[in-house]
Amino acid sequence: MTDGPRRSVEALLRAQLADPACTWSLGGYGAAATFARDPDEPVERLDSGGSGLVTGRGAVRLAVPPDLRPFAYETGFTGGWSQTVALCLPASACAMGRRRVLTELGADAAAVRPQDRAALLFDLGLGLEAADACLRVADPALIDRLRSGLGRSILSPDNPAGPALAAPETHRVFVTRLGRIEIFAPEAGCGTGGPGPQSHVLPKLLALRRTHPATAPIPPGLVPCGGFHPAHPVRDGAGRAIPFDAARHAAFGRLLDAWGDPALVALRRTVLAGRESDPARSAGRFERSAIRAARAQLLALRG
Repeated sequence: MTDGPRRSVEALLRAQLADPACTWSLGGYGAAATFARDPDEPVERLDSGGSGLVTGRGAVRLAVPPDLRPFAYETGFTGGWSQTVALCLPASACAMGRRRVLTELGADAAAVRPQDRAALLFDLGLGLEAADACLRVADPALIDRLRSGLGRSILSPDNPAGPALAAPETHRVFVTRLGRIEIFAPEAGCGTGGPGPQSHVLPKLLALRRTHPATAPIPPGLVPCGGFHPAHPVRDGAGRAIPFDAARHAAFGRLLDAWGDPALVALRRTVLAGRESDPARSAGRFERSAIRAARAQLLALRG
């Protein structure tokens, strides 16, 4: 990546970090951490060691590796659509530890907050290609519990360290080549689906050993290490319906123009203009999904 495109990517990340309606994620298929914040939530901005944000509930810190490629896309489904900008690296440049067993990594010297840097980091050993999914622990009893399960899968029913996954004293830390997300809040990470930082570990999806969902039109050779979901035109951060926001819709259209697949973007424009798409160009899974998304948007535009 030359200086010009790199600055463009940095500007993209900074602009989205400034928007409290944007949600961030780092991780892989089946396990990831999400950073979100409320519009009026106190936040500290990070300017050294990359761009990022810290709240009382969590933190996100990002960098721009030389080969970082944003890829914007929409997914259509019954009753609506999602919008994502995947942050991808070449498969040859994305690998992290790839550990398959619970492993103690030592003190988390790279922690975003100084007070967390003496706590110990344990890689859960989920075997993700492009992320290390970790717990950060300072409590001596929890450290002993985790050490009792070293060298085995944290997901094994007989691993005595397993209950530590739900312990409120732990911090969840997901690290990729793009940076890290840390979750401090004890209520986070429980899969509640509500607003705020949280994480998920889904063994059935992890077992598939995929780098991303089959519905995501990620270009061949790229691996998404994370991504962000910009402000949605018809949903708030908690997924609740809101009146159609034309400015948000136009903003994501610009992201698609800059970072999306030109063929899928052309299909979107065709549908939004009220024209029928060419059947020969809309037969694939990704094309059909893009058309469904655009049709849902057309209904929203028409009120």
